[in-house]
Amino acid sequence: MKQVVSISIGSSKRDHSVELELFGEKVHIWREGTDGDMDDAVRRLREYDGKVDAFGMGGIDLFLNAAGRTYWFRDATRYRDAVTATPLLDGSGLKGAVEGDVVRFMQEDLKLHLAGKRVLVTSAVDRWGMAMGLRDAGCEMVYADMLFALGIPIMIRSYPALVRFVHILAPLAVQLPFKFLYPSEADHTTEVEHESKHAQLYRDADIIAGDYKYVRKYMPADMAGKWIITNTTTAEDVEFLRSVGVELLVTSTPRLEGRSFGTNVIEATLVAVEGAHSALDPARYLELLKAVGFAPDVLWLQRG
Repeated sequence: MKQVVSISIGSSKRDHSVELELFGEKVHIWREGTDGDMDDAVRRLREYDGKVDAFGMGGIDLFLNAAGRTYWFRDATRYRDAVTATPLLDGSGLKGAVEGDVVRFMQEDLKLHLAGKRVLVTSAVDRWGMAMGLRDAGCEMVYADMLFALGIPIMIRSYPALVRFVHILAPLAVQLPFKFLYPSEADHTTEVEHESKHAQLYRDADIIAGDYKYVRKYMPADMAGKWIITNTTTAEDVEFLRSVGVELLVTSTPRLEGRSFGTNVIEATLVAVEGAHSALDPARYLELLKAVGFAPDVLWLQRG
């Protein structure tokens, strides 16, 4: 049996375990959260190194691929250095292929008309493939990287400005402690505690796209009719989104036994079943996903 473990610096309350059969072989996939303890994450990586077929690294990216360049996070090098035998995947190799393809899926498989839709992308640099897919589909784009990642309430509304922003600030941002850029999974709840001062951004958008922790961050109590394109969501997250009126939830990765795993888990699983020792070519990921029947998960939340 193949063994795939995602070590996440996020909340242990979101841990999950499943067994699948892929290409005639059983695969055990599970997640272990460390509740923000980075030293514990390093310890677990060393403990499992050489004993499992692939690692997913959750709650933190090893690097960013955006605007034609790659940027490595300073805080992530300790995880890369902690393993020597087992491949370590953070989902970045899969994001561009899968999250760009989710837009094609919405247009061709779901027959949804996206051109002209107003889209709030919480962080394009974090979800470059998704952002570019929506842009190419003819959506009206608002890139909120400066707000969600840096706390600066300035919106980017053009592609050239976005590229300039990435090339200037990304090399600096990846040197910051990761917790300054990215909210912990333990920070968001399934309740709206107060009306966000940035609620109007959500009201002005038809679609909110990005990592769920960012999508949830400033979400208002009334999300009636909104579409969300995101990644990892639990059954509790789904019910919360239903309760605030979200119409459509599309997750870029499939839902396995009630929970959509992150791209790091899916990437690690594909590397494991391929028997590879490192990340695969993006085209190969799409081939494998199609072969095993993995597709984006689609939930019309107001239709039962």
